[in-house]
Amino acid sequence: MYAILNFVYARQNGGTVIMRSEDTDPVRSKREYEDIIKRDLKWLGIEADLFYRQSERLAIYQGYIKKLVDSGQAYVSNEVATGEGVEGMLDVIRIKNPNKVITFTDMARGEISVDTTDLGDFAIARDMNSPLWHLTVVVDDFEMGVTHIIRGEDGLATAPRQILIQEAIGAPRPTYCHFPFVINDCREKIGKRNGAVGINEYREQGYLPEAIVNFVTLMAWHPKDDRELFTLSELIGIFEIERMGKSGAIYDQAKLDWLNREYMKRLAHEKLLAMAKPFLPNPESEKFLPLLLERINKFGDLKTLLEPGGEYEFLLHAPEYSKELLIGKSGVSVEEISKHLNWVLQSDFSKEKIFEYATKEGRGKVLWPLRVALSGKEKSPDPFTLIQSLGIDESKTRIQTALDKLDE
Repeated sequence: MYAILNFVYARQNGGTVIMRSEDTDPVRSKREYEDIIKRDLKWLGIEADLFYRQSERLAIYQGYIKKLVDSGQAYVSNEVATGEGVEGMLDVIRIKNPNKVITFTDMARGEISVDTTDLGDFAIARDMNSPLWHLTVVVDDFEMGVTHIIRGEDGLATAPRQILIQEAIGAPRPTYCHFPFVINDCREKIGKRNGAVGINEYREQGYLPEAIVNFVTLMAWHPKDDRELFTLSELIGIFEIERMGKSGAIYDQAKLDWLNREYMKRLAHEKLLAMAKPFLPNPESEKFLPLLLERINKFGDLKTLLEPGGEYEFLLHAPEYSKELLIGKSGVSVEEISKHLNWVLQSDFSKEKIFEYATKEGRGKVLWPLRVALSGKEKSPDPFTLIQSLGIDESKTRIQTALDKLDE
């Protein structure tokens, strides 16, 4: 979310989008993670103007550490190393906390005051050569001329520390804007442990990037009117950062599916078909797209519908069903059902002629067993749609199978 909002705000105001790889922790940071993030953001339409790696800027951070220690604004604290399998002493660098109240203005939340006394003299580096995140981000913001920081409300807890470091190194204070957490139905923050889904997973499920951008933005911000559909380029024109929400946004899967469906409707027919094909279980399924595309919210639903046990599995495999389902609850005799199915089997499968016959004989008496014969389902598309999707030859085969079942 923060990437989208920062990108939109920067483009809206003629600014520069900066992406940083905060990779000073070699255990958690790998180059392939960078590539994944860049690829995913590019899919959404977001590309940074400048890119930096903190691991390539260690000399800069080390200079600031030395400057802070030499000036007396920070000091070396000889401490016992903690952690599994760790022994020895560390020369931790801690900032001298002035223990004062800090007041800053958040563009979404207004004026915020925090007493920094409870923070104590917090660490800014493991030693003179190993900066911690609080220091590196402040130094980078200063060196790179960052003026605005839009991030989640968890950043509120880090803001006081960062402001103290800004004051210590003589850096101007950026403008902050903190948007609310995304929460689930139980009002718990959504994270990796309770349902958070990455951008790549959304792409693999067959969502469109326009829908993801639209959905994510609406969770943090709302326009003046009731408009709900806007592309990234349209968002740049209407976004107002002051209208950011203050309370947690509930993740609404149904809303995401609706948005995606709306964007699918906007696609040209040829593009819609082209984007759908990779999600089909096999090339033979392509002929069913006209039927299935009207019944999905995302392209990944195609596979779900056609896989074994799926609602439309019968399109790929001859259905299994009982003789009782074929007869139904109308009280029509087996002989009469056989007569109607035989009539259809001998016809030219013209929709008009079958409908005329069904109207004359009784639509339920003709169309119910015909639909069950074709789909094996109690609920399915109408038999005319099924015949069009399955083709006449396959339809004939299935009707004959139904007649054989009635003769058993």
